[in-house]
Amino acid sequence: MIAKDFIDKDEFAHKYNEDHARSYYHKHRKSWSSRLSDWREQGMARKALNYVGESKNILDLPCGAGRFWPLLTEKKDRSIIAADSSVDMIKIATEHCPKEMRPQIKLLHTSAYNINLADSSVDTIFCMRLLHHIGDAEKRRKILDEFYRVTRKSVLVSLWVDGNFKARRRYKHDQARDLKNPHRLRNRFIFKREEIEKEFSQAGFSIATHYDFLPGYSMWRLYVLQK
Repeated sequence: MIAKDFIDKDEFAHKYNEDHARSYYHKHRKSWSSRLSDWREQGMARKALNYVGESKNILDLPCGAGRFWPLLTEKKDRSIIAADSSVDMIKIATEHCPKEMRPQIKLLHTSAYNINLADSSVDTIFCMRLLHHIGDAEKRRKILDEFYRVTRKSVLVSLWVDGNFKARRRYKHDQARDLKNPHRLRNRFIFKREEIEKEFSQAGFSIATHYDFLPGYSMWRLYVLQK
């Protein structure tokens, strides 16, 4: 059952209507390259979960279309709070959720800016593919403060970082687009590693380790943060 006391309107919730959510579900399954990318990302996540050790309950935020549920529910004594600001994302995720996983999953409609959970209520927060959408430092700080409040032990968070081939190419691409349209709105951002790591520290986290999708080539990095 989805919790009804949703508090804060997330800035992306309007984007993920049912059609978009359904498309997002198929996004990582429709081609050989997307399946290979998903395999690599799942591997990074598994390493991070093994690193933090025993986590009896995990907040998957945003849970999206449930792509990581099979991984998160591999341990049968683990419970998952699958949370998203989009009701349609949650709907599509539950449509495709195998019956054997459902007893381990509790659904929550909430925002990363104002998580409708008590302090220190989960062992680990699992946050894939959110922060690279947040270009405003104050908004990132609000999310990180909420993560610090809600987790007891750790946060696994992925985002885009600089210092690699894809980031350099993306910078050039963005500069060219900005020249053509100076007023365009960006919805994906690359972070300087030293700056985002400083933000983690300011929120109270220490960086335990990180995993790169393809070192030196890809922008994707998964950080393991400890409280």
